[in-house]
Amino acid sequence: MLGAGIKLGITVTDTVPARLLDLSRIVSRAGRIPTGIDRVELAYLRAFLTETVPVFALVRTAWGFVLLDRQGCRALLDRLEGHVPWGKVDRLSSMRRNLPDARQRAEADLRRIAVARCLPFRLRHTLRRKLPQGTSYVNVGHANLNGHGLRATTNALGGPVAVLIHDTIPLDFPQFQRSGSVDRFRLMLDQVRQHASLILCNSEQTRRDVIRHMSVSGKVPETLVAGLGIEVPVPDPHPVFPDDFDPDKAYFVTIGTIEPRKNHMFLLDLWKEMATALPPDQIPQLLICGGRGWNNADVFARLDSDPMMGHHVFEMSGLTDGQIAALLRNARGALFPSHAEGFGLPPAEALAQGVQVICNDLEIYREILRDYPVYASIQDRYLWRKEILNMASGQKIGQIADKGFEAPSWRSHFNTVLSRL
Repeated sequence: MLGAGIKLGITVTDTVPARLLDLSRIVSRAGRIPTGIDRVELAYLRAFLTETVPVFALVRTAWGFVLLDRQGCRALLDRLEGHVPWGKVDRLSSMRRNLPDARQRAEADLRRIAVARCLPFRLRHTLRRKLPQGTSYVNVGHANLNGHGLRATTNALGGPVAVLIHDTIPLDFPQFQRSGSVDRFRLMLDQVRQHASLILCNSEQTRRDVIRHMSVSGKVPETLVAGLGIEVPVPDPHPVFPDDFDPDKAYFVTIGTIEPRKNHMFLLDLWKEMATALPPDQIPQLLICGGRGWNNADVFARLDSDPMMGHHVFEMSGLTDGQIAALLRNARGALFPSHAEGFGLPPAEALAQGVQVICNDLEIYREILRDYPVYASIQDRYLWRKEILNMASGQKIGQIADKGFEAPSWRSHFNTVLSRL
């Protein structure tokens, strides 16, 4: 990720009077470990704050909208990065007892630093009163993309509306989604089609998928491919290991929320096969790094009761980027048997740290990661076991480091995007 104070060296022309960045998603997840989409929102906030173009932020809270100016955006970033603690819960937040404490405090702070607040039906009026005509609206978080909000920003500002679509997985793999999420995503995508002037896509595959789904309903807005930036996290100097884990023994890491699309069951089955066929000292260890998600009762049951747990397989959640980087540093490899991906940030970050990667043979991985990983179809269990054991028995750690994997940069991303806004 972009570190505080990093100069992007973005090359753009100040052609718009102001930029309005929607930060509804990242604020709604205050106090939680950032996901890939959260980190993209943070990257945009940092980048916009380095520009000379005036920057504002819009956040939908439990009590309507708040608008932040540059000073407010900086104050919010300081809190999101942990430099400044969230303040006290105010009266309005205390009335929303169903919200987590961190979100209550975050929304209270936003009301204290906002330059304007309004209920949803007043959003158009507030934006027109506070922002110059021609202001561009940018939403990269898959949040607050309902018809009312998009109409209000479009009608009030009269500038370009740019929306980043990360993937269309909910429509392409509905069997892996939460109840009701597929219909919500379909509605969101159609609202974007109707109101956005520019759709940003993180890959050519996403662009093709967006066009395929949107064209069924009507004309598709202009699309622009801009690959996401990859920043190599600084490893925590004091790695955190689970109880009974042996850091001197060969181990592998898999990273991602434990939800059906990530296919953790595949890895658990592989380790069960190795545990059955091999002596204990020849079985590598597996670190499963990620929080538990949804629709995955069978995997959760395995993690709770399988005899391998705590011996050959270990579950770790709530890790920071630095803690994961510390685990990767001495791993024999990182494993990604996902059924589908929108971009593939974790394997790209692993490769950028010089860690070997085995992943399912997905088109998106081929596009982003090129020929650096070992590609193995999840239909070929023998190949997965063979590659894992070959890496486990090797003497060298980080064997792809000398191949020179160059991670995509945020500078390139923003030079592409901001030249069009």
